Amino acid sequence: MDGFPIWYELMVPDPAKVAPFYKAVLGWDIPAAGNAMPNGSEYREIARAGGGPAGGVLTLTPEMADGGARPFWAIYFNVSDVDASVDQAKAMGASVLMEPMSMEGIGRMAMLADPQGAPFYVMTPVPPASDPDAQSDVFRSDTPGHAAWNELNTQAASEQIEFYTTLFDWQIGEEMPMSGDDFYSFLMLGETGIGAVSPVKPDDMPSAWMVYFRVADIDAAKSVVEANGGSVMLGPQEVPNDDYIIVASDPAGATLGLVGRRV
Repeated sequence: MDGFPIWYELMVPDPAKVAPFYKAVLGWDIPAAGNAMPNGSEYREIARAGGGPAGGVLTLTPEMADGGARPFWAIYFNVSDVDASVDQAKAMGASVLMEPMSMEGIGRMAMLADPQGAPFYVMTPVPPASDPDAQSDVFRSDTPGHAAWNELNTQAASEQIEFYTTLFDWQIGEEMPMSGDDFYSFLMLGETGIGAVSPVKPDDMPSAWMVYFRVADIDAAKSVVEANGGSVMLGPQEVPNDDYIIVASDPAGATLGLVGRRV
């Protein structure tokens, strides 16, 4: 089904600066050395403590920064046809940040900005030759060290919902009342809740996706964030299902969410 989150990518100028932070907070290992990219950047695969990848780290080059790129977490959504998805998104007002391209052994991908400017990737992955039935498990809502929730923060919620439910196989599930006439709208892919569209954001903040990663102990995570060069902007705040969230920034300034229980 189109729209399942299959990869997460952290873009930062200096991966070494954030590696200790993510090791302490989520147990991840970010390698000291990366693989060279054609554009002069480097790419590193993040290893989870229990094995398997959590996502990747793309080094932001000065040229990318000059073009407006800033530290952030990007989401890759699975699609069956990258080129068709790009054409459809463009027809609905999206812009193309990276034209469709193929990487041998990886897959075909493109980077888009939705009609409100929030960037995201679409991708048709190629499974390893040794495991043709392999499926991504970077998104697993109930397991620490994995991505657990994908939240689109926008002040044009109804327009964004129309865009994404047309582009992907998403439906709107429960809608939780917010202030005024707004709703926090849960995004469903079949029976799986993958995230939500939130109408709450500061006026001066652009529309953007935010990834929440699950931790075992939210209060301990808050302390670890603050002790390792990060900052907490919100929380812990209680949310449904006995969970609590915090919104934080890493030492490079990339925003991320953490979700977990109070132990």
